Order: sequence, then C-alpha cells, then structure tokens
Amino acid sequence: MKTVQDDTGKRYLLLKRSEHASLVRDPDSGNECYVQNDRLEDVDESPLETAARTVADPVRTLLTNVHDETTLGLLLELADRGPLGVRTLLDSYDVCESDLHGRLTVLSAAGLLEETEVAGERGYRITGDCERALEAIRTDVPDDELVSSIGPETAGESAEKRS
Repeated sequence: MKTVQDDTGKRYLLLKRSEHASLVRDPDSGNECYVQNDRLEDVDESPLETAARTVADPVRTLLTNVHDETTLGLLLELADRGPLGVRTLLDSYDVCESDLHGRLTVLSAAGLLEETEVAGERGYRITGDCERALEAIRTDVPDDELVSSIGPETAGESAEKRS
C-alpha cells in the first residue's frame, strides 16, 4: 500500500493500480473509488502516517508524546487543578524531581504544556491544544456502563491497570 494524492492535493491510500485507473481509499471516510492515473502522484509518506492523520492534530500530539499513565495523569491533574507551581507538583505527587523535569520538558516541547508563573514561582499549565485533546479522549461513563459496552473481560483488565 502507498500514499498518493490527486491533482487537488487530497491524499489517498493506493489499494490497486491498473493501466488507466487506480483503486484508492479515502483515509478520512473509508470510501473506495477509482481515480484516473494521470490525476495521481506518489507521495513520500508512509500509508500508516497517512492513516494517522485522520486523527485531530491535538489528539495525535497527545498520543505520540504521552507514553505512560503517570504522564497522562500529570496532564489531567494540571487540566483539573489549573496552573501549578513546580514545588506543588513535587510535594503533591510521588515523582522525583528529575523525572518531573523530564516529563515537563517533553510535554512543553510538544506544545501540550506552557510555562507560567504561579505564586511568584515557575509553574506549568496545559495549552489549548492539550485541553482539546483531553476533552476528546475523556469519558464520563461510569464503570458499570463501561463493562456493558466493552465486555467484562476487557473492563476488568482496564480496572486492574488503573489500580
């Protein structure tokens, strides 16, 4: 599979190429159609990257920069509690200073956090992009509804991971 784009710049996943037309899939809608070959050109992008681009930029940034539950929890706490000073973060959570500094640096570089001043000291707050990404992935579904929607085995595994 390859990534191609038509003469309007729209990107597709190439499924099958024949002499005059190619079968392509729109990664946004999943629709498949034939497009004349003279309207298509190859793009130097992995088909998996093309598929990933169907996810909103803020969510994709969150997913590619948050690699564990501690980092996700840090963002959620900053979202819920507002800007927090570095001392407050160190006092409130069981994270060593170097780990916290590393996480804050990565999240700031990704555009998910920004430095601010809290009570006269250095602190951090989430960015608008981070807020939109967290809103997109958060759910207010109670655990019993989660069990009925995804199945008890999967929900049990999720609950075990949270504890």
